[in-house]
Amino acid sequence: MSRSPSMTPMRRRFAAVLLLLASTALAHAGPDRRAVYGSDPAQRLDIYLPARPQGAPVLVMVHGGAWMFGRPDAANVVDAKVAHWVRERGFVFVSVGYRLVPAVDVRTQARDVARALAEVQRLAPAWGADPGRLVLMGHSAGAHLVALLSADPALATAEGARRWRATVVLDSAALDTEDLMQRPHLRFYDRAFGADPALWHAVSPTARLVPGSLPMLLVCASERRDDSCAQSSRFADRVKTAGGEADVLVQPLSHSQINALLGEGSAYTAAVDRFIDARLAAR
Repeated sequence: MSRSPSMTPMRRRFAAVLLLLASTALAHAGPDRRAVYGSDPAQRLDIYLPARPQGAPVLVMVHGGAWMFGRPDAANVVDAKVAHWVRERGFVFVSVGYRLVPAVDVRTQARDVARALAEVQRLAPAWGADPGRLVLMGHSAGAHLVALLSADPALATAEGARRWRATVVLDSAALDTEDLMQRPHLRFYDRAFGADPALWHAVSPTARLVPGSLPMLLVCASERRDDSCAQSSRFADRVKTAGGEADVLVQPLSHSQINALLGEGSAYTAAVDRFIDARLAAR
């Protein structure tokens, strides 16, 4: 696949994001509980509990990292979100670890997230949480994985999960994986998705979209230059055409800020809250 020399600055920016992911201090106190949903050490759940979680809603977070990196306990994944949704709003917050490329492929990662979701739903009553009031969220690679499961919920129910209320997709540029891989793209996508068009189709939220998709809020970073906002808009239009619900929330932030700043007191956090609250209140 040919790549334009003009992509070089994007590669440098992506390298900086990876360095940030690798070097982010784990400043938080750590989860209140941990659980596992598979035999691999990466298949873990970090659970953060409010002081009185009786009937609490659940927010499940899937970290990013180019499908090859990242941790569920990184401060930019956890800190502001726990402070806001757990300490201020009384949610149970679960950060999901999953196996990474190249140990597994992206299709298997989606199965990991689905199995994690099923385990959260199973364990939630023991935490004082309501498994019927659950919202799924992911950033970057995690945003792609949660969008895939939400576009075709049968992928999740096949692993034992039940339908959840809604999904927040934080800045994915891989919503149309087939199109992405057939045009000039950053090299890390080749490492993540390989050269098999059958895999591109299998893990493409656009290709897998069905009429019974979950309601989605697609957040995108306007400072990002690789089509995430335009792709989010196109994907939302496809969801609506198929009879589903999807909204796009454009933010004047970078790709990393979309994740790290969510939960801080801002109009951005308030907009995500409105979406979550409306879906939790829906019958």
